[in-house]
Amino acid sequence: MTSIGIIGSEGRMGVALAAAISEAGQRSCGVDKGGNVAKLAAAADVLVDFSSPGALEATLDACVAAKRPIVIGTTGLEERHHYLIDDAAKTIAVLQTGNTSLGVTLLAHLVREAASRLDPEWDIEILEMHHRNKVDAPSGTALLLGEAAAEGRGIDLARCSERGRDGVTGARGHGKIGFASLRGGTVAGDHDVIFAGPEEMITLAHRAENRMIFARGAVKAALWLIHQKRGRYTMPQVLGL
Repeated sequence: MTSIGIIGSEGRMGVALAAAISEAGQRSCGVDKGGNVAKLAAAADVLVDFSSPGALEATLDACVAAKRPIVIGTTGLEERHHYLIDDAAKTIAVLQTGNTSLGVTLLAHLVREAASRLDPEWDIEILEMHHRNKVDAPSGTALLLGEAAAEGRGIDLARCSERGRDGVTGARGHGKIGFASLRGGTVAGDHDVIFAGPEEMITLAHRAENRMIFARGAVKAALWLIHQKRGRYTMPQVLGL
């Protein structure tokens, strides 16, 4: 039986993770804000973190000290967080993703394929909607899908994205990837990737009906990660894509 440590065990994702871990026949332990992360890292075989960007550095330090792998599903990460993850991956196995859903992982694969086969005359727009309490936008999943589209096109997403259009913005930039974010209600997560071409349109979509899909995917990733060597990993590798 594998012991999976949950960072933020009393939060909504933490509760879902505990249920998914039990469902998978494994054991969970956890810590919350102000708790002893180092003690948790020493006790668990692998950690899963869906807490907050501000807590990530201390969590990575604890994992490195205890030589424990970690799955990071926290969104809203900045460039400095990715430097910290890269540094930790020199010592331990780290899987970082904007979405642990197995369906979204496959969707990103399909988006990459579509973007690589459709020329820039096909405009790419990414629409996402989440519950009213989500604090970051675009969502980590939307950015993940945007990166997949950019990889398929062979372009840099940071230079080729358009967000928050308002007022007289001028025509849409040729070859750009657009993002739109909606917030409201209790939506767990809806994502549409729209390929709008000359007189035709393709939409690739995913609907999250319950956050348990993210929890189950994270557990699958955690159980896979404990068998990997040090380094940085992604969800497609879990599915062999």
